[in-house]
Amino acid sequence: MKIHEHQAMEIFAQYGLPVSGFDVATSPADARAAAERRGGSVVVKAQVHVGGRGKAGGVKLARDADEAERYAESILGMDIKGLTVEKIVVAEAVDIDREYYIGIVVDRATKKPVYMVSSEGGVDIEEVARETPEKIHKHSIDPERGLSDVEAAELAAKIESDPRVAAQVADAILRLYAAFVGSDASLAEINPLVVTADGIVRAIDAKMNIDDNALYRHEDIAAMRDASTETVELTKARELGLSFVKLDGNVGCLVNGAGLAMTTMDLIKQHGGEPANFLDIGGSSNPEKVAIALEIITSDPKVRSILINIFGGITRCDDVARGLAHALERTASDVPIVVRLTGTNEEEARRVLAEHDLVTADTMDEAVEKAVVLAGRDS
Repeated sequence: MKIHEHQAMEIFAQYGLPVSGFDVATSPADARAAAERRGGSVVVKAQVHVGGRGKAGGVKLARDADEAERYAESILGMDIKGLTVEKIVVAEAVDIDREYYIGIVVDRATKKPVYMVSSEGGVDIEEVARETPEKIHKHSIDPERGLSDVEAAELAAKIESDPRVAAQVADAILRLYAAFVGSDASLAEINPLVVTADGIVRAIDAKMNIDDNALYRHEDIAAMRDASTETVELTKARELGLSFVKLDGNVGCLVNGAGLAMTTMDLIKQHGGEPANFLDIGGSSNPEKVAIALEIITSDPKVRSILINIFGGITRCDDVARGLAHALERTASDVPIVVRLTGTNEEEARRVLAEHDLVTADTMDEAVEKAVVLAGRDS
């Protein structure tokens, strides 16, 4: 789950990170009042779940409250990469001497958190990695042992030579890791972490992604979810416990199990098609969940065929079939459906579906090939 910058800053502050003072505003008048409280000179920043805000005009330095109000008026309602700005942060401006990047992500290759630090803060870290990778220093962390003071000091020394400042950077590195672990984050970063003209380290940006699987442990963070950034289909899928990701293809996929879903998508590509989504109904035997899943897929106007690929173990084929039959009865759609059901109660499933106009297949390859052909039948 992504959270907004101001929400990440609140979490960072709980862990003692030196965040800048800020207010959240939803109107130009609120921005003016916030700027007056912060002494006039502030940074006005759009709050959206995408990068590149500055390049899009969503980050502005205001010299006084009047300017903050004007910038707020221009930023609020702005479209940034398809997302509408509904909130802004009004943060106190600081006199920046130099900027750093510090961040932590989960490295799936090593199955460990990896810390990255760079002296090239304030720009896209992806751009630094592409053009000057030697300026990014990485360190894998043993999750059982955690990050030690010595490791933090060594990382800080790679980007800061002044011992007094490096000690502050090391402290921020340790506290960011504590926030990362304590919040069950999959990503936590500060870009930039700055040193002011008088040698004080400040965090003037914050970004966090939280592991959805751990949200049950963090009701306060779960409450930070911004449903306005989600499509209706994504919200519906999440509320039902469905794993759903919208893609750009035209073959809709309804599958049980993430591994089988990924394999199905790979086969669609291999047969010359393009998957329209990843949708895993999991191990549930809930006909209503299957019906909702199908409605989510058919709501996509790009979908030209639907492939239902079920291997019935925990998920009973007859329950999936009943859900599918229920969905077909209440969903008016002429999109052809290819079904491959095998496993627990598959014979009963075939009887349930026999009354409906569906294309069936005995093997996964056969099902995929038919779905791809049907998706391209009029193109």
